[in-house]
Amino acid sequence: MLCLKLFALLVLVLGVSLGAAFPRHSPRRGCSLFKYKKLPHHDKKAVRKMKDEFEHIRRPARNCHTLPFDREWKPADLSLPDRVLLAEAELNFTITMLQFPSHPSFAEAHQEPLAFLARARKDLQGCVAPSHQPSEKLRHWLHNLQEAMKTETHPCLENYAINHIFEVLGHLKCAACQEEC
Repeated sequence: MLCLKLFALLVLVLGVSLGAAFPRHSPRRGCSLFKYKKLPHHDKKAVRKMKDEFEHIRRPARNCHTLPFDREWKPADLSLPDRVLLAEAELNFTITMLQFPSHPSFAEAHQEPLAFLARARKDLQGCVAPSHQPSEKLRHWLHNLQEAMKTETHPCLENYAINHIFEVLGHLKCAACQEEC
């Protein structure tokens, strides 16, 4: 009987110790972005169709003052965790702009690309350790993106997001290719 109680106590202590050794907020095990090394043809085709439709119906965005994706560095210049964070931030921005299309006839054209981008964003989540601190380059760019989203008009941001959507997909691929970017 005493042996059984000691065994139960040992299991309890061991369980608590192992729980502390493996924090719950660590990066997702098996985080794999390999499927984004080469984007599926049907997803690229849907994105192309959406962009073409947008260019056909869009009204020129005037008085746009910021260019959120313009920067003096390339994603390949960043560490792998920073590339993942960059791709995630660009996907967040693009998804936000596609969720509320400014032109009603564009609403249907963006549904399939929006679903693809949302899946990609979900796959990116948890791939970087929460303790990772972005580089100064990336932090500065993230700050500028936030400022642009606060100060720029929705048509300007939507226009910019759709015009740069293949650049965003390229950055997703760069994050997936790891050292081969």
